[in-house]
Amino acid sequence: MLQLTYPWLLLLLPLPLLIYLLAPAYSEPRLAVRVPFMGLLLRLTGQQAGSEAASIRRTPLQKAQLLLSWVAIVIALARPTWMDQPMVQELPMRDLLVALDLSGSMETRDFTDEAGNTSDRLSAAKQVLDQFLSRREGDRVGLIFFGSAAFVQAPFTEDLDVVRELLDEAQVRMLGPRTMLGDAIGVAIRLFERSEVDERVLIVLTDGNDTGSMVPPLRAAEIARDNGVTIYPIAMGDPEAAGEQALDEVTLNSIAAATGGEYFHADDREQLDLVYQALDRLNPKQVETASYRPEHELYHWPLGFAIILSLLFFAQSELRMFLASRAARGPEAGA
Repeated sequence: MLQLTYPWLLLLLPLPLLIYLLAPAYSEPRLAVRVPFMGLLLRLTGQQAGSEAASIRRTPLQKAQLLLSWVAIVIALARPTWMDQPMVQELPMRDLLVALDLSGSMETRDFTDEAGNTSDRLSAAKQVLDQFLSRREGDRVGLIFFGSAAFVQAPFTEDLDVVRELLDEAQVRMLGPRTMLGDAIGVAIRLFERSEVDERVLIVLTDGNDTGSMVPPLRAAEIARDNGVTIYPIAMGDPEAAGEQALDEVTLNSIAAATGGEYFHADDREQLDLVYQALDRLNPKQVETASYRPEHELYHWPLGFAIILSLLFFAQSELRMFLASRAARGPEAGA
């Protein structure tokens, strides 16, 4: 669709006509020689003296060129723009962060893979997480790994393929054998500080208990709540185990309650898959649509047309003056 950015400038179109009708004609004083015997010359030549000033007359073609040039310039000033069809863009309204436990206990082989074969906990978690992330189109997703330390593996991004590839590279004990759950939540909070969306979700998958974080998990959960972060802990371990491999369900339940989230526990791969299906229902994809229409400026076309007409006008004027001068010198050259 064609539209003008400044349509009111079209009011300038009749300006040359108003100037022609209302403004006095242009005149230029010139030097002249007074001849005392002018009357005698006029009688001898049979001519009459005129009192009107000489005027330059334009040909119809030149007048049309000037008129079209003015119209083209005014249209260029009005900034014609071609508007394409509206385009709709989906903008993510939620940042989803996944924190994955890579402590030594994640190598325990008490889960099964898709083929039904015995698998370690981390492999089962990666398979189910991969399927979960494949359904999060429209969310910005980040990835945190934690063990004896916690660090950001992938900042928030809409490129889910990259996140899934980085998830596939995770290995047990790559960050040490321990479980720093509180530190992982703290790293997540710092990452969420750069988030500009209202809904912030942290999914924590672990199979043990906190083993010495600088910030206790419950205190970290309170800070997360104050920053608008909702935490969904998912446990894979055995609550009856002893030592560092024991699953602290009380703390995980408290973390979920403090932030308004929900605690899940999975004993096998099938239950783990059901957990992520439940998260899909609790946190359906949310997007904000923004529509815009691409604009293409067209002012250069009428402006270029006006420039070409002006060049043709001056070229014709120069050609006429050259031919007139050559005609005037013709008789003298023949003599």
